[in-house]
Amino acid sequence: MMMKSVQRALAFGLLVSLSGLAAAQVMLKDGHPGKYFVKNGDTLWDISARFLEEPWQWPEIWQINEEIRNPHLIYPGDEIRLTYVNGEPRLSVKRGVEEKTLPNGTVKLTPKVREIANDEAIPAIPAGAIAAYLKEGLVVSREEIAEAPYIVGGRDRRVIFGEGDTVYARDVKDEWADLQRGYGFYRVGEQYVDPDTNEVLGYEARQIGLGRVADHDEDMLTLRVTRSSEDLRIDDRLFSTEDRRVRSVLYPSAPDTKIEGKVIRFFDRISSVARNDVVVVNKGLRDGLKEGNVLDVFGQGEAVRDRQRGDMVRLPRERTGSMVIFRVFDKVSYGLIMESTRPIYMNDIAESPAGSY
Repeated sequence: MMMKSVQRALAFGLLVSLSGLAAAQVMLKDGHPGKYFVKNGDTLWDISARFLEEPWQWPEIWQINEEIRNPHLIYPGDEIRLTYVNGEPRLSVKRGVEEKTLPNGTVKLTPKVREIANDEAIPAIPAGAIAAYLKEGLVVSREEIAEAPYIVGGRDRRVIFGEGDTVYARDVKDEWADLQRGYGFYRVGEQYVDPDTNEVLGYEARQIGLGRVADHDEDMLTLRVTRSSEDLRIDDRLFSTEDRRVRSVLYPSAPDTKIEGKVIRFFDRISSVARNDVVVVNKGLRDGLKEGNVLDVFGQGEAVRDRQRGDMVRLPRERTGSMVIFRVFDKVSYGLIMESTRPIYMNDIAESPAGSY
């Protein structure tokens, strides 16, 4: 259910809003098609990449067809057409196209009446790649960790717990003043440090389980573990799952201010990342980033010795990919790599698209 909601919101959000888009010139890709028939497995980013040099600029040339229902959504079988209005390129969708392969191999396109839910619309970006990070990842400060409720024990003097177990948690600071029905169990891990200033930007908190409240007595809470992805332990923290709303509507845009950041964290990768991998950058809300912002990624040039003069010089940097920011915290953000021409490494540069500032 959550995946469908993410897909619906992403698809709608990408096309319906033109606010915040940069004034950078839209460039059509060399060899672009005049039309394209949407297939299962497509994303809006992939489709726009067939037509545009910069896929995030899709909404700038999107032309709404007022004669069809939900013109902002695109479904498998739809026809995307490139036309020109007053000399300017425009993309539009034609509903009711069904693709059928005949026995002789010929592809036949016939009109089709659409009676499917919005949930079947193609997503803006691969929803499966970011779903867990939207819902289960947190970045918290040292103060938030210190003040958060924590597991103090369980039944039968056990120190490790899992699904179906009963645990006890303590809230010394607020004594559960804003008591919720359910909580997430989190393990604090990676410390995020700015590579340039050495400032501590926050701490990664991974959701490793969920619990439902069974009883409450002053600063002590009894919870039944309803789900666990790994063992729960004493001192694991609790954060509410009910007051955090998933912000999954993405408006593709360049940042409002010039962003010059760096990649500071990979997930489930050792030395490099590529397309559809998630990274952390050392910029966040305080720097002006917001969900949907697009950043270009540049590999830093190698330092080499000039054999003629004997000194060290750094080779020019090269653009190696782009990312969409899909979750923003105060000092860091999560981004999904949308394209990569070469491996992307730690401390590679992430900055606003050229011409957008």
